[in-house]
Amino acid sequence: MIIPENERSKEPMKGERVLSHPDMVRANEWILSDAYKPPERDFCIFVPCAKVKPYHASPSHKMYDRIIFSILKPEEVHIVTFGTCGVTPRELDEEYPFMHYEFMLGRCNVASVKDEFVRSESKRLARYLEKTRHCYRHRVAYCIGDFRKAMEKALTLTNIKVDIVPRPETLEANVQLDKPFKFGSLSRRPYLQDLSDALTTLKGVPPRTVGVTERSINDTDWYLI
Repeated sequence: MIIPENERSKEPMKGERVLSHPDMVRANEWILSDAYKPPERDFCIFVPCAKVKPYHASPSHKMYDRIIFSILKPEEVHIVTFGTCGVTPRELDEEYPFMHYEFMLGRCNVASVKDEFVRSESKRLARYLEKTRHCYRHRVAYCIGDFRKAMEKALTLTNIKVDIVPRPETLEANVQLDKPFKFGSLSRRPYLQDLSDALTTLKGVPPRTVGVTERSINDTDWYLI
């Protein structure tokens, strides 16, 4: 247990305050400090958090998992969720406070809140990358939108390599100007194909065709944090 029940804040875990909620800050400090011992794996894959909790039970994460584990063995990969939750290794995603907050960054139109998210999350990601510098051989981040901005900014704060997908050219080829978010959902087939291609390339195995169709698009899970 990261934060004992009798030590938890009485402040509600709702709205934009989640980004700086004392328990979210404390839980992330625990992960980023020496208290948390990350596993050693060939691959670390960063994926965005989701509305459904625990994250690994969400439709989006199940879809990502089908791609990941069709290429990599479980013992080869460590999945790390990031976003409003900060940085949350999968084995901790059933812990408080990661199961207990309510905030949808994708539905927030306040520029200062989004900017603060990118600023704070990029620092957390950079700290995690430094902490785990010798834990992983390869790192892949699957993200778009403000999540991607945070990861890209994190990479300016460290010299650790992370392959970010979908590729920029794939994003541009799939712009949907009639959508609230022009790049749509990370569950889109071309994006999942980029994730698959990144993993097969790093693993050194033949590429595979992602087995979903455009009808598999899920436009509700990508931004629901």
